[in-house]
Amino acid sequence: MELPEPRGALSAQLIHALYDETAILPTVGPDDDEDLHLSLWMLYELHYRGFDGVNDAREWDPELLAVRARLEARFETELRDACRPVIELADGLDTVPEQLEAITAYDTGVSLPRFLQRDATADQYVEFLAQRSLYHLKESDPHAWAVPRLDGPAKVALAELQYDEYGGGRPERLHSRLYADALRAVGLDPSYGAYVDRTPGYTLAVNNAMSLFGLHRRLRGAAMGHLAAFEMTSSLPCRRFLQGAQRLELGSHVERYFDEHVEADAVHEHIASRGICGSLVDAEPHLRADVLLGAAACVHLDAVAAEQMIDAWTAGRSALLPAPDREVA
Repeated sequence: MELPEPRGALSAQLIHALYDETAILPTVGPDDDEDLHLSLWMLYELHYRGFDGVNDAREWDPELLAVRARLEARFETELRDACRPVIELADGLDTVPEQLEAITAYDTGVSLPRFLQRDATADQYVEFLAQRSLYHLKESDPHAWAVPRLDGPAKVALAELQYDEYGGGRPERLHSRLYADALRAVGLDPSYGAYVDRTPGYTLAVNNAMSLFGLHRRLRGAAMGHLAAFEMTSSLPCRRFLQGAQRLELGSHVERYFDEHVEADAVHEHIASRGICGSLVDAEPHLRADVLLGAAACVHLDAVAAEQMIDAWTAGRSALLPAPDREVA
């Protein structure tokens, strides 16, 4: 994967420093959220698939990690502040599954699944698929960082869920591969990271939250709370995504991807909320607040992304950023 085009002074300096190991690392702050989240996304991607022309050893470069820590501190502070009202939905409830259910009932009145089911054009649906590719081509990888950080029933439940996500022992059923097939079927590039230059900062933030939680042992509770909310808000939306794909006649590969998740995620909901998060808090009660933070972050950031996409489409605009000059249509 190539490094993306910069979106500000910070990301421009960071890209230069990633290519040139002798360059001075950036000390400037981000110009805006686009610059912040692109920079953070690049630093996280060093821990996933890396970049063409960037030394793999840079993953553990102390100076790059220091830059990442600065950006993470800002993002985490902003995220905690934004999620506080969502977490309050769980006040007064006793069990973790009950609290997660209350948080995932968060409703802003804007429904991306319903819009794609009933109203979206084929072009808008394809834009949705392109934006979501940033996560779904590495589906479940951010949450997998938590496996060695858990023990007992929570670890077993997470391994059970991840086994399904990774195809149940069959490479052709990897969820990331099914998504790549769906992209290819609608004429999109199925390459990992192909649409980062077209993906707005609000969707980068969705991805960055998963990496923030997954890459820090201290936030393992948040990683699992995020996973639980992700699974608990997946089955019904995927049914609506499926119906939208059928309405628009986008083909069997798109339908297959979402159909796969309708039943699977209904099962995963219980595994994640009770088997993982319930067991984790039973074993480590002090992690309850982080579990709720992770769940709230999932629903809050998804709500922001949904609102931004629908606002663009109803105003007659693309929900994707303009293609950089280097991109071949």
